[in-house]
Amino acid sequence: MSKHALRNVMSTSFALVGALALSFTDDTAHASTSLDYVALGDSYSAGSGVLPVDPTNLLCLRSTVNYPHVITARTGARLKDVTCGAAQTKDFTESQYPGVAPQTNALGTDTDLVTLTIGGNDNGTFINAMTACGTAGVLSGGKGSPCKDKYGTSFTDQIDANTYPALKSALRTVRAKAPNARVAVLGYPWIMPAEADPSCFVKLPVAAGDVSYVRGIQARLNAAVERAIEETGATYVDFSRVSEGHDACKPGGTRWIEPLLFGNSLVPVHPNALGQQRMAEHTMGVLGLN
Repeated sequence: MSKHALRNVMSTSFALVGALALSFTDDTAHASTSLDYVALGDSYSAGSGVLPVDPTNLLCLRSTVNYPHVITARTGARLKDVTCGAAQTKDFTESQYPGVAPQTNALGTDTDLVTLTIGGNDNGTFINAMTACGTAGVLSGGKGSPCKDKYGTSFTDQIDANTYPALKSALRTVRAKAPNARVAVLGYPWIMPAEADPSCFVKLPVAAGDVSYVRGIQARLNAAVERAIEETGATYVDFSRVSEGHDACKPGGTRWIEPLLFGNSLVPVHPNALGQQRMAEHTMGVLGLN
């Protein structure tokens, strides 16, 4: 083969390699930005209490830096955020407020990714437990386990009897509406520490003997979420380990959850901006979106 012919062959080969590389790069870029992402869920998903608030729907108290927005900023996905503060599982198929459509109406066969946090508002689990145990703690001066003594298994019984089947039903609706999507359901990061912290009583007035009781209620809720997920083919994003040491008793800059009193959020006992960021990062790690 002549030198001239060899140069032509090499030139053609390099051009083909370059074209293939460009095509691969374009396809990769397209893949990273073409994810149709729908965010569902309650105030832990909406980022309620974290500024700035989405002005398009003030009723839902949805933050523009909640974990769905963090995931979107990192992945370049196309986000449809219908999260809403105070949402229950029923609000996936019913209108929560006038003018607020059922959340699963946002799903479709073209949906690629769904994330959600849900279940904490069913039966008023979080607000009732924190209110009841906080009140009991104040009245007891932080001594004993007055909340556990009064309410026993009532909170966890409601989770097992009502929240768990409602979660299964809600997740089946999500799957039916978005049959081609990957569905990731986030557990709730720890609110209470593993052990009572006397210095935290002024911020979270739960009696020393009730700290493990309240934490146990949350653990039962997360277990119900995980069990419903296993039966509906979704992916569970577990925060039981990664959120340890970031509960509402920890100082600012460490805690992911704001305390009941003297916190830095408009909505107490909810994730702050750091918490939303860490929830996004852990979710992306579980889903392989990093």
